[in-house]
Amino acid sequence: MEIVNKIALILTIIGAVNWGSVGLFKFDIVAWIFGGQGSIGARLIYIVVFAAGLWCISLFFQKEHDYLTEGVQ
Repeated sequence: MEIVNKIALILTIIGAVNWGSVGLFKFDIVAWIFGGQGSIGARLIYIVVFAAGLWCISLFFQKEHDYLTEGVQ
């Protein structure tokens, strides 16, 4: 589960950087890479980042003990 959490965190950071770029510079990095907001590639990235953000919400509800001892044996 630790790998899924890290992947979700990385994708959420990518989304945050993209939104920061939109807010500061009016420049959508994902749309630029994939040829526009309506392209299939961009839409897939938006959906994956959305799913990662939803997954990260679950991290708030993990018990502190589980989170601190995850991966420790």
